[in-house]
Amino acid sequence: MSFTFIIGAAIAYLLGSIPSGLWIGQTFFQKDIREFGSGNLGSTNAFRVLGPKAGSIVLFFDVFKGSLATILAMTIFKQPSISPLWIASFAVIGHTFPLFASFKGGKAVATFAGMILAYQPLLLLYGLIIFLVLLAITR
Repeated sequence: MSFTFIIGAAIAYLLGSIPSGLWIGQTFFQKDIREFGSGNLGSTNAFRVLGPKAGSIVLFFDVFKGSLATILAMTIFKQPSISPLWIASFAVIGHTFPLFASFKGGKAVATFAGMILAYQPLLLLYGLIIFLVLLAITR
């Protein structure tokens, strides 16, 4: 394991650890969203607890964390032997187990989507289409 990989993974983890749902809830609504709804820090719970405006902002930041980690991995930490997704996956781990929120985070769906969006946008589109078809079939 290279030093570059370790640094990239640490930066990605710290990016993923930024608890945007918690910070937006506490700053603008004086609510810890972990105490309401599903109890996690993800954008779905933010929509449920804080409403659509704040939920959309949390969703944006969650997607942005995954995208930024991927873009950094693809540009700064170029290593032919290591896929940028390996480094960026630490943002997903950081969102799920955030250092800045007592290791109690969200499901990291939006952060993972941001990671895929930055790496291969069509792959995200295909995944979304499959999700919507399966949702329509099973509902």
